[in-house]
Amino acid sequence: MKEKKNILIIIFVLFIISIINLYNAKYLNNYYSDYYIKQIIWYIVSFLIMFLITKNKNLIFKYSKLIYIINIILLIYVLLFGKIINGTKAWINFYFFSFQPSEFMKISLLLYLISIICNKDKKHIKIIKLITFTLIPSLLVFLEPDTGAIIFYFIIFITCLTFLKIDKKYYLFLFIVIILFISIFIYIYNYNQDLIVNIFGSNIYYRIDRFVNFKSNNYQLDLSLLSIFSSSIFRNGFNNILIYIPEGATDFIFAFIIGNFGLIMIPLILLCYLYFYYNLINILKYSNNKKTNYIIISFVYMSLFQVLINISMNIGLIPIIGITLPFLSYGGSSILIYFIFLGLIFNNHKALVHNKNMNNFHMDDMD
Repeated sequence: MKEKKNILIIIFVLFIISIINLYNAKYLNNYYSDYYIKQIIWYIVSFLIMFLITKNKNLIFKYSKLIYIINIILLIYVLLFGKIINGTKAWINFYFFSFQPSEFMKISLLLYLISIICNKDKKHIKIIKLITFTLIPSLLVFLEPDTGAIIFYFIIFITCLTFLKIDKKYYLFLFIVIILFISIFIYIYNYNQDLIVNIFGSNIYYRIDRFVNFKSNNYQLDLSLLSIFSSSIFRNGFNNILIYIPEGATDFIFAFIIGNFGLIMIPLILLCYLYFYYNLINILKYSNNKKTNYIIISFVYMSLFQVLINISMNIGLIPIIGITLPFLSYGGSSILIYFIFLGLIFNNHKALVHNKNMNNFHMDDMD
């Protein structure tokens, strides 16, 4: 199946770009000196797990509820005993690596919500369950706080709602509720900031304030913009960084890559992502497996949104909310999640090839 091959080739290209730039990240901070080695290890481990999942997708769906419950327990554990990094208590730390339960909740939540959609409950019961089981991890992650993860849970929830094909008036009602909530929040933020501090605490207020006033005295953003707009078309930045960007290995790797190797990297990275999604969408044409289709659609929405948000953050269009760039930014948890998604999609490989060949066979008969 050429789509699978194409996707893996694209990931390999992104992997090479990531490793070269993470190797360069040692000039940003000694803390990043072994990030490229860890990234290689995470890629190898993730690829092996993806291969195993391609053989056991039905087993994963069978235990989706258990996986969800275990992930909820991990989110509670991280609130009590988690490692604090950059003001966020979101990591469980082991001797040689750490991981984010909030990242794994993306796949746990999606699998469980898809299982709810595919069961025999009445539609209104399914909607109540979708709302309930999305709110639980969202509230736990809000306490960390991890704004980026909550956005993805909301995307997964909305995507799963569309699979139910509910009446458009309910979407209108949801839209009105969201606008009303945002309006109330803006009013309180502008006229009663003490109330926000009393309810959520000073730490969360600070993050909200930084979100609202993201262009005011933003050191990271200023360096990111300088790195991008001062770069030439081509640049050999290997072992020689142009601009110091503190988070150049993670949230700001897009700006870091451009600063290292020039503006030519912009079309290269964008073309890689476009071709990646083009092949994923092509898989939908030949898939007759409802669960696989739901996973593909959800993954496309979620990861495409992640790409757009991260790049927009790097060029100052939106606030900085701690969202990384898929397959390029350093991060074992996120890379593992991407490969788990791909493993669930590729699981249907043989069936997809069979359907595709049958379609071509029928077309030849018609000719």
